[in-house]
Amino acid sequence: MGLIRGLPKLRAEKDLVCHPCRHGKMVAASHISMSQVMTSYPGELLHKNTVGPARVASVSGKWYVLVVVDDFSRFSWIFFMESKDEAFGFVRDLVLRLRNESHKAMRAIRSDNGGEFRNSRFENFCRDLGLEHQFSSPYTPPQNGVVERKNRTLVEMARTMLDGHRTPRCFWAEAVNTACYIANQIFLRAFLGKTSYELRFGRQPSVKHLRAFGCRCFVLKKAGHLDKFESRCLDEIFLGYASNSRAFRVWILEAKQDVETCEVSFDETMPCTTPAFEISSDDEEGTPIFEDEEGVVDVGDVGATAPAAAPAPSATSSDDEGGPLPTASSSLPRQQAQAEVGPAEDAGEVTSEIVPSRQVQRDHPPHRMIGDIHQRVTRSSVNSLAFFSHFAYVASFEPRDVSHALSDPNWVNAMHEELENFERNHVWDLVEPPPNCRPIGTKWVFKNKQGEDGMVVRNKARLVAQGFCQKEGIDYEETFAPVAHLEAISILLAFAASKGFKLQQMDVKSAFLNGFIEEEVYVRQPPGFESARFPDQVYKLRKALYGLKQAPRAWYARLKSFLLKSRFVMGSVDKTLFLLSRGGDTLIVQIYVDDIIFGGSSHALGSSFAEQMSMEFEMSLMGELQFFLGLQMKQGPKGTFVHQAKYTRDILKKFDMGDSKPMTTPMSTNTALDVDEDGEAVDQKEFRGMIGSLLYLTATRLDIQFAVCLCARYQASPRTSHRQAVKRIFRFSDADHAGSWIDRKSTSGTCQLLGTSLVSWSSRKQASVSLSTTEAEYIATASCCSQLLWMKATLSDFGLRFGKIPLLVDSTSAISVAKNPVLYSRTKHIDVRFHFLRDHYEKGDIDLVHVASENQLADIFTKPLEFGAFVRLRGYKLKVLTMHLSRGRLRANGLDSLLSWCDE
Repeated sequence: MGLIRGLPKLRAEKDLVCHPCRHGKMVAASHISMSQVMTSYPGELLHKNTVGPARVASVSGKWYVLVVVDDFSRFSWIFFMESKDEAFGFVRDLVLRLRNESHKAMRAIRSDNGGEFRNSRFENFCRDLGLEHQFSSPYTPPQNGVVERKNRTLVEMARTMLDGHRTPRCFWAEAVNTACYIANQIFLRAFLGKTSYELRFGRQPSVKHLRAFGCRCFVLKKAGHLDKFESRCLDEIFLGYASNSRAFRVWILEAKQDVETCEVSFDETMPCTTPAFEISSDDEEGTPIFEDEEGVVDVGDVGATAPAAAPAPSATSSDDEGGPLPTASSSLPRQQAQAEVGPAEDAGEVTSEIVPSRQVQRDHPPHRMIGDIHQRVTRSSVNSLAFFSHFAYVASFEPRDVSHALSDPNWVNAMHEELENFERNHVWDLVEPPPNCRPIGTKWVFKNKQGEDGMVVRNKARLVAQGFCQKEGIDYEETFAPVAHLEAISILLAFAASKGFKLQQMDVKSAFLNGFIEEEVYVRQPPGFESARFPDQVYKLRKALYGLKQAPRAWYARLKSFLLKSRFVMGSVDKTLFLLSRGGDTLIVQIYVDDIIFGGSSHALGSSFAEQMSMEFEMSLMGELQFFLGLQMKQGPKGTFVHQAKYTRDILKKFDMGDSKPMTTPMSTNTALDVDEDGEAVDQKEFRGMIGSLLYLTATRLDIQFAVCLCARYQASPRTSHRQAVKRIFRFSDADHAGSWIDRKSTSGTCQLLGTSLVSWSSRKQASVSLSTTEAEYIATASCCSQLLWMKATLSDFGLRFGKIPLLVDSTSAISVAKNPVLYSRTKHIDVRFHFLRDHYEKGDIDLVHVASENQLADIFTKPLEFGAFVRLRGYKLKVLTMHLSRGRLRANGLDSLLSWCDE
């Protein structure tokens, strides 16, 4: 019966496909559950995935969790990691252990396409053991659903346990560990009716020893040193179960460490309310544990896994695979949500069958997704977004480009903050482009700012101009701006320590946006934030923009003008040093671009300066100086300790040298490096990266200065022997006449002390070939003299005056040449510029003093030394601590005593 008149009669055609309908209505397919177990025995197939990073580090300094699940029994193993690249080592050890435990062969391991799994190390390992490494299809988390669902189960259990007894969030790793332990004991495997524990070990588990996580407990004190009326126990927090013994893990409140013990009783009715743990905003109930955990949206049931018949197509990614990220105006994509949600634990497996889905994923243009750039992205609006998977994206990772950043609310918020800075500082005006105008392009740069401990503290989005398009004389004139040298920073630290000053630090937010420019410069509108009404207009700059060639100079001129108006006096030598004297008090300010160090004899004067700066610029006051230019600092009444422990950890991890066998010296005395033309060539980019990393480490590690500078001479064509020498320097975490076997040029080694503080040192190959030891020593002495004169002039700005400065030389003949025109036949060819040493000696600026060769401190900068001499110069004379790795942490011999000495 017809309901509508006029419709044409269509002949039914089998398998008719409507292409416009497919284009307009196609949606992601969902997966349905299977009703059988796909494996035959424990250990046949393992699933693996990672979770993290956490919002706060665990008490042991971990950020990520590796979860491995056995397909047959659903028995789980978890491993905690500082970074994802540790996953291979844990999986390798587990696979080898399981192969030893069972006579049945492991067939395959399965994971997503994350870069921590899809790499050459896993590929070679699986090939050697005959394992099949299966990957889920790109953007299809349900195919790895077993471990994805296990991840959610463990995180939800851990969150519940932390909230149950108000346990601080820093114990999240202990909660996840306990959740995994309990899940293995009590969860039933679907279709088999047995627990994971019984399926793996063949016996039923006992749960009578289980206790409430985070509850108050009491640990018996050992009776050996107890007073008669002393308490017999300690109040502690229960953290879980020992992995390799029949014991409980508890947290000792007084000692702030965890121990394993069986002498413990529990009070499961009372949460820990001791003042030792003050609940912060991060410890409120329901607060997510991991970075991208912002609420929960239940999108329906999904199965646990789907068999992967063949490896997935090549799709390597640095992050876990997942669907498109939710945006400010789009709903959560169906595929992405399936990575996180599903039926109850082990409810079944997923077939490759698919059923239609009624949900449609919509993409939106950036201007609709972002909206008005003046409107802030608030925390409540972020929380209201649909929940996106733990495993598809990690919020603390830096976006590759603006399209990825626009998909994440955190980075959208960061871009809003940057553009708001532009408006507050009146950086630009939107105008019609003048005739023949060639506007400079703009680009977003994304960077995670880290604290002293390496923790991400802020997402920073910076809009920069593509300054490489500028033309000199049109877009800019002068570009130079002074920058403080590390030696100047060292002098300031030594001077402040000697005077008892406490140095403070502050940072100018978006500093370059404060500098005025004189040239007419036009830039394009920022990508993703183009005006809908005026898309063809450009911005005319009033002030400098990051990326412009004149931006550093403009900012320095603005800051210098402000300080001079505030009655500061600029240093005569160091133009980044400013001093203020008022009523007998002195304030010293050192500038390094937008970072400012200041301190003085009066706390009130320093506070007044900080207040003045905050009124003129937008400032970030960072308190006492602790972390500056990658240098970690500990100030105390007796001195300042400077080190690069965090940087050392980072470069050891970067070049995979953290587990290497340590060496006692940075360079062997029996090996002489040369060009080694017959040696095997190595990766030049990697070699230069290693050299560059070590060169920055010499800012505090003077004991590797010579070795690093020597290896740096072979960057043009590095060989295996050169790389081995560099690796020895990693493992190790005075002028030497004709010390170079290649061109017979000597090495000048110098060091300068201010009082007892070493503030400057160098190891440098001489530019000319020396014909004698006298000439080599004379040139090195002249080099040291020039550095001393610079220090003398710099310190005069601090109000210090010097007479003759002693310069210690271990060559009597070099001293004779400087004092008298002797040995004319052997010195007449020396470049006249080095004879300024004699001139300053005659003026009384320096005093040349002979020192025995065994007491010459500069020897450590000119040649490799035997272990005894090396340790004596480095430790006893130059006061350098020996750093080493212990339990995953970088430590120093004598560090604790030195820090306590600083605090006295």
